[in-house]
Amino acid sequence: MKKVLFATTALIASAGIASAQGVEVSGFAELGIFDDDTETQFHTDIDVTFTMSGETDAGLTFGASIDLDESDDGDAFAADTQGGESIFISGTFGTLTMGDTDGAFDRAMTEAIIGGSIQDNHEHAGYNGNAGFDGTYDGQVARYDYSFGDFGFSASAEIDDTGAGDEVLGLGVTYSAALGGVDLGFGLGYQTVDTGALDADLIGVSIDADFAGGFEAIFNYSTVDADGLADDPEHIGLALGYSVDALTVAVNWGEFSDWVLNTDPNTDGVGLIVNYDLGGGAEVQFGYGSSDGDLAASDVDTWSLGLALSF
Repeated sequence: MKKVLFATTALIASAGIASAQGVEVSGFAELGIFDDDTETQFHTDIDVTFTMSGETDAGLTFGASIDLDESDDGDAFAADTQGGESIFISGTFGTLTMGDTDGAFDRAMTEAIIGGSIQDNHEHAGYNGNAGFDGTYDGQVARYDYSFGDFGFSASAEIDDTGAGDEVLGLGVTYSAALGGVDLGFGLGYQTVDTGALDADLIGVSIDADFAGGFEAIFNYSTVDADGLADDPEHIGLALGYSVDALTVAVNWGEFSDWVLNTDPNTDGVGLIVNYDLGGGAEVQFGYGSSDGDLAASDVDTWSLGLALSF
């Protein structure tokens, strides 16, 4: 998550007081210029997140966060809806998180993307954020996580409040290892849904590798087995990056094939970023994305250049 440095003295002062009580304020701000394949425009964006934490006498830790950008309609303050808030409790048994959080599939999978841009232009029509079937219903996800050594395990559920569809269920497993000077991460995810209109299983695998000398590579693959489909939808993604001192340069590519869950089932794209860290939470970001698909609306080229400010 990005965060921002606020220049308002009163806000910083109040945040400092609150932090002593287990409440912190974070966020991000962006400014720059972008082109959406139609017009060149200015870009400004800001978001604020409140994070709270505490600990019981028995040593259980708990916390909650609310993203104001996701709570414009007030759902975050209603008991049975999700509006950008997440709440967790953690102990030796593991961690239970509920609200606006990733399902187990998304938790386990590493996205095939590196770096950032103020308009997320490096996220193109072939990019997959690994959300899977998260958000099929009201977006309230309950996820359990447990780790032991280099292994991690997750299980999640999202319920249809109307009772018409079955729960969205997910499982995820992660493993990390160091091999020959390369730090490796493996992810395996599974998610299933049956809404009545859609009965499908999703499975995916990801591999990420950090090499000596600042090189990084990510591979991501997922496929869907759904009733009534002649061909199984597939997605494949690849990202390569290089970092030296304050500079990061990265490229990513992705392709959807027969992905009927999208408006355009067959799309691909390539993204490029150049990031330069100015220090103190400020970063210069350039991003470019080129998309292609069966539909004319999928064929776009976009770019952005600006400053991302965080704290």
